[in-house]
Amino acid sequence: MNIVLGVGGGIAAYKSALLLRLFTEAGHAVTVIPTEASTKFVGVATWEALSGRPVTNDVFDSVDQVNHVRIGHEADLIVVAPATADLLAKAAGGHANDLLTTTLLMARGPVLFAPAMHTEMWQHASTVANVATLRSRGVLVLDPAVGRLTGPDTGPGRLPEPEEIFAAAMALISDVPDATPVTEDAGSPAPLSTEPEVAAPAAVVPTEPAASVPDTSKRINGPLSGVRVLITAGGTREPLDPVRYLGNKSSGKQGVALAEAALAAGADVILIHAPMEVPAPAGASIQRIETALELRSATLAASATADVVIMAAAVADFRPANISTGKIKKRDNADDPIIRLVRNPDILVEVVAHRAAQNQKQLIVGFAAETGDDQGDAQAYAQQKIVRKGCDLLVVNEVGPGDSGDERVFGQDTNHVEILSLDGASPVQSDGSKREVADAVVHLIAQRLAAG
Repeated sequence: MNIVLGVGGGIAAYKSALLLRLFTEAGHAVTVIPTEASTKFVGVATWEALSGRPVTNDVFDSVDQVNHVRIGHEADLIVVAPATADLLAKAAGGHANDLLTTTLLMARGPVLFAPAMHTEMWQHASTVANVATLRSRGVLVLDPAVGRLTGPDTGPGRLPEPEEIFAAAMALISDVPDATPVTEDAGSPAPLSTEPEVAAPAAVVPTEPAASVPDTSKRINGPLSGVRVLITAGGTREPLDPVRYLGNKSSGKQGVALAEAALAAGADVILIHAPMEVPAPAGASIQRIETALELRSATLAASATADVVIMAAAVADFRPANISTGKIKKRDNADDPIIRLVRNPDILVEVVAHRAAQNQKQLIVGFAAETGDDQGDAQAYAQQKIVRKGCDLLVVNEVGPGDSGDERVFGQDTNHVEILSLDGASPVQSDGSKREVADAVVHLIAQRLAAG
């Protein structure tokens, strides 16, 4: 495969060197086109050494080869990583003022953008519009990862990990019949060619990252066709020190089952997930997070354009007030450490409040893992919770050891839930596999949306 790797001018450019290595080790010929600004972060010599090819960003280099036309025509795939806000704007507007933008205009194969920028830039109305324009043209624009950015701020805007970008890129070309990996030595790569190649199996794609690639080509018409569904899943982890964290028993199975059920109903699914025991489903747009604060940033950003929000993640109610920079030591001559906790924000309540502030027509579904105590049973606490949270539906399961002593919900393949409605409709019960429970939830959502 002939791959063009475009590199934008951001600090995340260094990660693209790792992406380049993944492409070349998979046997593909890679032509790197850095923007002029990106060479302030990673020099041309690095790209030439890793790709084994000459590198330029000047349309007037090798004029006799008409590079600004030839490279785009002969590329089987173009990947731009990092894609800055400026590059996305230029691509959406059809600009052609350097070798990368002219190559993008000449592209006849699939194109993938992996954005990286500060949260405010990613969420700015101009960038949102530019991304929508590119996606409407069939371009794959990945959602940025959520986490620590260049400065002290945290939020959506990090470049996805190279392995995720690689998996997304390979998924785009996995069905191309002439996907023949290049076998020449790195020191003498084969020239870009328009000669037909002999068909060969596509490069092997790692299973887990491949799940982060939205497969819109097989979207079906169903009760949620055209509906944008945001789902959170997994259990958040709150760091204590570099090696320890506060966590919970969530496996992510119910959240993944909900994503699969929504996809089967024809929805466009965004899955924001904390660590899980199961892989994310193919066909969903994936964002990975760790902590409750990261989940909050990602959820509030993604919910702005969602028709349905399903909050199935097990979110830590508390986090350590201070995170130790070194491993907390166990010493015989010292007192045991005292860990002070602070309350995490209530993300579900914030999503509901954001909907009201924006006068947004949106269906919000909460999840509640409840236990009873001497002041009330799980159902009584759940009834109080749906009123307090203000979500439209609340999916309630009673957790803890069952009659046989086994865990009722966490980590299991089955579930028993009661779905409460804020409007006072009769509760709906579902019992069975987690996929059967997910189907029941999605069916109820579809009914609510159809009723207006």
